[in-house]
Amino acid sequence: MTRLRAYVALTKPRIIELLLITTLPAMFLASRGLPRPWLVAATLIGGTASAAGANTLNCYIDRDIDARMRRTRRRPLVKDEVSALETLIFGLFLVAGSTLWLGFLINWLASLLALFACAFYIFGYSLVLKRRTAQNVVWGGIAGCMPVLVGWTAVTGRLALAPFALFGVVFFWTPPHTWALAMRFREDYAEAGVPMLPVVAAERTVTGRILCYAWLTIGCSLLIWPPGRPGLLAYLGVAAVLGVLFLREAYRLHGQVQAGATGVALRPMRLFHWSNAYLALLFLAVAVSPLLR
Repeated sequence: MTRLRAYVALTKPRIIELLLITTLPAMFLASRGLPRPWLVAATLIGGTASAAGANTLNCYIDRDIDARMRRTRRRPLVKDEVSALETLIFGLFLVAGSTLWLGFLINWLASLLALFACAFYIFGYSLVLKRRTAQNVVWGGIAGCMPVLVGWTAVTGRLALAPFALFGVVFFWTPPHTWALAMRFREDYAEAGVPMLPVVAAERTVTGRILCYAWLTIGCSLLIWPPGRPGLLAYLGVAAVLGVLFLREAYRLHGQVQAGATGVALRPMRLFHWSNAYLALLFLAVAVSPLLR
């Protein structure tokens, strides 16, 4: 049972939850209503396995960093609950299996998009960006945006302009979400030698950029146009309210920094947790709005 828990932990289930939150609403929007249940189940199973494989391989690559950070030093590979070779094989199996699953049961475009997300997360982010630039989560976040395209193409079999508004929301949402976490664990990242923005820049610079990306996130959220007037109006109302609340938290953090607050007094995790809620509620509105006719 301990081994099973260790393998599950390697996949980082909480991150997978966020990816599924963005995949399913994209399917509702593409279907202009309820997508076929079997298609939803097959896509979510394949998407879960794909993300789990990428996360597992990230644990393999980052095992040296994880051992030096308090936040991650209890991960299975660091604690020797599984070996590095077992982790590598498990991750490759999940990526390969999910690629074939999505290709044969859904379509090969969705499969290739999921594979690209895995490859970009593993090679682009984990091996290159994360350890070399403070822009790591900006461009590395592209991998986390791909599930909306996977969900859309699972339904339609092709790409279109519409899902790129959803892509933009996730892309611009990722930096403020991650930087808030990095502000809380700044010493951890510094100890591990990871140049997260809060490690290499002043707090005022960090919160200023958080504000910019928060505004861009909200701008993209207002470009999403669900079908049908009732659905569109309901969605825009929800998106506006959520956007105001998101901005309130971002401005609160920025204001505290400008006032000279530091350390625990800043409470950046408030913004981190609210950003999770913002994304979940916004994409719930995306899923529900096509049903309002």
